[in-house]
Amino acid sequence: MTANGTRVQASQLATFIAHAFVAAGLPAEDAQTLAELMVEADLRGSDTHGVIRLPLYVRRIRAGGVNAKPNIRVVTDRPSAALIDGDNGMGHLVMRRAADLAIEKAKTTGIGWVGARMSNHAGPAALYVTMPLKHDMVGLYFAVGSNNHLPPWGGSESLLGTNPMAVAVPALDEPPIVLDMAPTVAAYGKVRLKAQRGEQMPVGWMIDREGKPLTDPKRADEGQLLPIGDYKGYGLSLIIGLLAGALNRAALGRDVIDFVKETGKATNTGQAIAALAVETFMPAGEFKRAVDQVIRDIRNSRRLPGVERIWLPGEQSHAKLLDRRAHGVPMPKSLRDSLDTVARDLAIAPLA
Repeated sequence: MTANGTRVQASQLATFIAHAFVAAGLPAEDAQTLAELMVEADLRGSDTHGVIRLPLYVRRIRAGGVNAKPNIRVVTDRPSAALIDGDNGMGHLVMRRAADLAIEKAKTTGIGWVGARMSNHAGPAALYVTMPLKHDMVGLYFAVGSNNHLPPWGGSESLLGTNPMAVAVPALDEPPIVLDMAPTVAAYGKVRLKAQRGEQMPVGWMIDREGKPLTDPKRADEGQLLPIGDYKGYGLSLIIGLLAGALNRAALGRDVIDFVKETGKATNTGQAIAALAVETFMPAGEFKRAVDQVIRDIRNSRRLPGVERIWLPGEQSHAKLLDRRAHGVPMPKSLRDSLDTVARDLAIAPLA
């Protein structure tokens, strides 16, 4: 037992997820790819974007909101850029294809930028932005959120989402720098997690329609998320939405479909990923040694009173990855119960 409940080995969790997707109508190979990516999300500590999303994904597939057997294809192709149509398939499958294509283009031209339309929720951005790292490349990722919870600065109508962005930079001996963030103080998935666990939200996450603090996550529909840095967070959400949505002829603003409330509708989610080959600028080893030095300078710099450690972006996720690979993924009772319900609905064996 842990503070988070029992632990489940990653291989067991992946097997269960794959069986669930096959029972929901996906081909076995696609189901396995989804299982691996979702488990990796949980291993990295993205508890709001991993297996916790399985019940919703299954509901959307069974309701016809997601195409179980998509024809994911390239519709526009240039030496350094491309546009993929996901045919309303699972977002993980679309973005895995997009990341692979971006990396291949970067090997040839030094940079590959691939946009995607007709995609779906794809889990945490870190899954895809870290793929170029294995090829000594910097990764960048942008996406339109799967529902709107952010108003323009000074407005009261939610026209933007928690549009995530991520950047991954390779290092040599240190863990890579991985910044995965939303332009809001908290991602909406964290609000749902608070509701599932029966916890209150901190003041500063959300406000109600009158601009007053909202701390009850079960009343989240009555409120709006707050942007980071006030008007700067609003501006960042807008720019990410334009790059990932409008540029790809994907949904943005009033066209965004709430994938939780409207499970039978296609969302036309837009995403983009770029891979930048370090060798275009300098030897990869030299760059990664320089990144290591910056990491150590920051980590070992003077701290404020009461601060035990200065963390770099991605370090805590890396620590969770090592721990959970060795000891398993935490499985709170509320999550276990929801997965047991999925198993009963799909007539498959429950999670071991």
